Amino acid sequence: MDEEEVLEALKESFDIPGGSEITAGAMKQVLGKKVNDKEWIKKNFSDLIEEIQLIAYDHYLRAERPAGADAFRKVFTSLLPEKPVADDFFNLLEKNFWALDRFFLGLTQGRRPRAGKAFEHVINKLFTTLGYPYTSQPIINGQPDFLLPSIEHYRHNAMDCIIFTVKRSLRERWRQIVTEGTRGHMFFLATIDEGIGERDLADMLKNRIYLVMPERIRAAHYPKSANVISFEAFFQHHLDPAMARWRANGVIK
Repeated sequence: MDEEEVLEALKESFDIPGGSEITAGAMKQVLGKKVNDKEWIKKNFSDLIEEIQLIAYDHYLRAERPAGADAFRKVFTSLLPEKPVADDFFNLLEKNFWALDRFFLGLTQGRRPRAGKAFEHVINKLFTTLGYPYTSQPIINGQPDFLLPSIEHYRHNAMDCIIFTVKRSLRERWRQIVTEGTRGHMFFLATIDEGIGERDLADMLKNRIYLVMPERIRAAHYPKSANVISFEAFFQHHLDPAMARWRANGVIK
């Protein structure tokens, strides 16, 4: 095998649990006996979001080591002589130095998007635990992460729906929200970005975008921003009243 083939073989052999599975394990660890206590989860949602994310990332890092070791065994064992000595192993490492370098670089670069996806996984699983109805990744003028209560109700009465998108950090990507749900009454963007500028906040307010984030971040960085709310405030003032309205109108049971 040349180095390109070794690199591809390592990538194919690197088998690590998916983000949803890792998040589920982190949730189980954090929630413990409170897993069915919906009111407690809602009241502590901000803290849970941050804690579950951290533990999920730790679980991922822990899973990398055995997955990497298994990939090395699968790929390199066949490249060693039948009775290898230490020099055979070191020569193999030298011969494939750049393949290993690119393999590890790929692991490092993959952690950031995985962290962003983990934020979405946590919210997805907590929403499900709380029993909130939603369509995930609906196709409506783009693709927001959650459409509540459903794509069917959106097609019937878009103004009565909640468009909820998740972006761990914003930059200019918040502008996608209006494109992703132009027919919605208002848009909610969950984030943990601590560096959003005042101009962007003002522009978001003009475009009917609420930022939803952990209370710790809101209080520390955006205490006076009218369109920045905690997860708990989102439930109390927006989602739960909408749930009551949808039930009263027969939209949900």
